[in-house]
Amino acid sequence: MASHGVYHDTPSPESWPPGNDQHHMGEKYVGSDEGQNVVVRGHEISTESALQRGLKARHITMIAIGGAIGTGLIIGTGAALARAGPGSVFIAYTFIGFVVFLVMAALGEMAAWLPMSSGFTGYATRFCDPSLGFALGYCYWFKYIIVTPNQLTAAALVIQYWVDRHRINPGVFITIFLVVIICINYFGIRFFGEFEFWLSSIKVVTIVGLILLSLVLALGGGPDHDRKGFRYWQDPGAFAEYIDKGATGRFLAFWSTMVTAVFAYLGTELVGVTVGEAQNPRKTVPRAIKLTFYRILFFYCLSVFLIGMCVPYNSPQLIFANTKSTSASASPFVVAIQTAGIDGLDHVINGAILLFVFSASNSDLYIASRTLYGLASNGNAPRIFKRTDARGVPIYALGFSALFALLAYLNVSDDSKVVFGYFVNLVTIFGLETWISILVTHIYFVKARRAQKIPDSAMPYVAPLGIYGSYGALALCVLVAFTKNFNVFTRSKSYGNFDYKNFITGYIGIPIYLILLFGHKFWTKSKGVTPLTADFYTGKDIIDKEEEEFLAAKAAMKEAKGGSGRGGWFYRTFISWLF
Repeated sequence: MASHGVYHDTPSPESWPPGNDQHHMGEKYVGSDEGQNVVVRGHEISTESALQRGLKARHITMIAIGGAIGTGLIIGTGAALARAGPGSVFIAYTFIGFVVFLVMAALGEMAAWLPMSSGFTGYATRFCDPSLGFALGYCYWFKYIIVTPNQLTAAALVIQYWVDRHRINPGVFITIFLVVIICINYFGIRFFGEFEFWLSSIKVVTIVGLILLSLVLALGGGPDHDRKGFRYWQDPGAFAEYIDKGATGRFLAFWSTMVTAVFAYLGTELVGVTVGEAQNPRKTVPRAIKLTFYRILFFYCLSVFLIGMCVPYNSPQLIFANTKSTSASASPFVVAIQTAGIDGLDHVINGAILLFVFSASNSDLYIASRTLYGLASNGNAPRIFKRTDARGVPIYALGFSALFALLAYLNVSDDSKVVFGYFVNLVTIFGLETWISILVTHIYFVKARRAQKIPDSAMPYVAPLGIYGSYGALALCVLVAFTKNFNVFTRSKSYGNFDYKNFITGYIGIPIYLILLFGHKFWTKSKGVTPLTADFYTGKDIIDKEEEEFLAAKAAMKEAKGGSGRGGWFYRTFISWLF
């Protein structure tokens, strides 16, 4: 393999498409006949900086759905239901779910063609503009080095459902969780993938159980034997009012739920970070993205639809629950269980929430380390951050990212929670900016592909709605980004005048993103990639050979077992899409 020296099939500059050059793409070859390793920026293949392809197909698919299932679904839906009503919640989550699929499909088309170790920051650099890759990479990394300590804090707060903070300081649990997630990430991608697979499987089982329970309760199968059906859609109604009265209030309530739904889905794009460590990525990544669409419909849309049948949006319990931010008492599913008269299940759900948050903190640290690795791979961060150990772990990027997890100790003190809350609000805009950057990159990718006459038939995967789907999703994401904190502009007796604190923390991410983008362009004098000069081929031969070797080894293993694998037909047909 190429990790042992010069890979002689790597295309020379003479074989690139007309107009390509090394500088505008950030590509650099390091090597000679003396046996030095070849390094292609954005796609590391040297022994000192290469990642290991240790993520199997089942790991990729479960990491994809694990990124979509979190506290935003099991807890955040409660606040959305109380504010907007079941009709608004169902419509918003379904619509934004479709937008998420378009983002994932756009990412999948690029990742299936060239699974780069630098992830989607590498695609932005290579097919759109090096400055866009720079801004996207740092904003994404910044988001996750803040989200990771926030998740650790949330895990400690969940435990307070059982153990009061005055008995055991939350800092103890933060320390335990932090040590564990660092160890999981340190022991290599295979261990990480297996651990996340089982955690995500527990998530799936939990959500399926809650969906079935909600259906039973809606049909009158609970201890109260109350067949609720669509009663709460009629009284108090399907659409609540927010900030204002009448049609305006109902629209504002609906739009606030659109914003909530976007943040609930943030994280689904993390499969784009895993492509550099995926086995046979041209098959596993498109499959994970296709299944994401069905899982969004099943997990999110069905669960919010059923919970709206079980709990009225004006329930006093629901309003009380939303004053608590993290534990099981804030979940609308717990409100439904308590309303039906079922005892003890709240502890089970709290345990599930703890696993959800712990899994999120684990994957968030992984994303932070791989994003910093990708930045270094593209030449936008110190080279030491792309160095890997024998297990293919970027240990310096992991260690440096883990240092920021110490911010979790800010929340040990009650006084600092308000400040930290503003800090989190500041970086959540970066999630939307990530989607916007992926969609812009895909639009450039498709234009370049057409200009260089690469047909759809040559692509391992093509986004179903193509460039037009990316245009539509891009327009909506930009609109939501500018209106995500629209309530700061409203004036009413209950909400007061202009909320400048919420405005600053909610929107400052936009100028930061633009400063990074144009600051890099000004400093480096970089130019955008034109359709005819976009490089589709450098490093592709390496991926082709890896794919051939993987498929050959898989075929040999299958032949050695002497079976065609038909015994797993039922699992593949009816169950595998879920797991």
